[in-house]
Amino acid sequence: MKEKIKTNYKVGDLIYGPNIYDGMNTGLNDLPFYTKWFPKDKEAKILELCCGTGRLTLQIAKQGYNITGVDIMPSMLEQAKVNAAQANEVITYIEADIRHLDLHEKFDIIFIPFNSIHHLYQNEDLFAVFDVVKKHIKKDGLFLFDCYNPNIQYIVEHEKELNEIATFSTKDDRAILIKQRMQYEKGTQINRIEWHYFINGLFDSIQNLDMRMYYPQELDAYLRWKKFIILHKFGSFEEDIFHSESEKQIFVCQTI
Repeated sequence: MKEKIKTNYKVGDLIYGPNIYDGMNTGLNDLPFYTKWFPKDKEAKILELCCGTGRLTLQIAKQGYNITGVDIMPSMLEQAKVNAAQANEVITYIEADIRHLDLHEKFDIIFIPFNSIHHLYQNEDLFAVFDVVKKHIKKDGLFLFDCYNPNIQYIVEHEKELNEIATFSTKDDRAILIKQRMQYEKGTQINRIEWHYFINGLFDSIQNLDMRMYYPQELDAYLRWKKFIILHKFGSFEEDIFHSESEKQIFVCQTI
């Protein structure tokens, strides 16, 4: 009898803990890439989907842009609002599921950063988000997003052992160590990731970080089927041309 495919994919609550998330995700190497594509007119309307605690949103607001951030996690948005207030920036943050978003307005730029589409586990989820983008983007507006280029060899090599992937300290003075194990499901293209958390030297919990892998030709075909023109596809934020060994898939698109 064939094993029934599991569908209970999720991201653990501790991963979305604002202090832990901010402590681990401090880099801004993607910021120059995204802002390069923004209009020079600071009155342009920018929409960031899956904004988290405002890592990019805040920096873009500091540059004078009118930006709206959307995320489904209330704890992340609460921290985003705190971060904005501390920086004396006024930013619109909206709690919503991006698959069903309807803001009744259109934007010059819509972007989904930081590999967030990997948490759209079913094709229908991804297609729904593409439809949301089309509903909210202005004529000649740009849709940008980034995700990983699947590296199955890397995943297989990390299936058997726990590997240390991060150590950092949080704003509330916790020392965090994270070890990772992976298990790839070929039938669903889901990388079932476990993050083993050690806090202040003691084991705390195992948190799931399940990610849907999207293959290059697959993703290109989905975009074209949903009537997007792929203006550029890069393999890095330095705009290296995408190739089979690229770590990333980074898209600049317009609607037809």
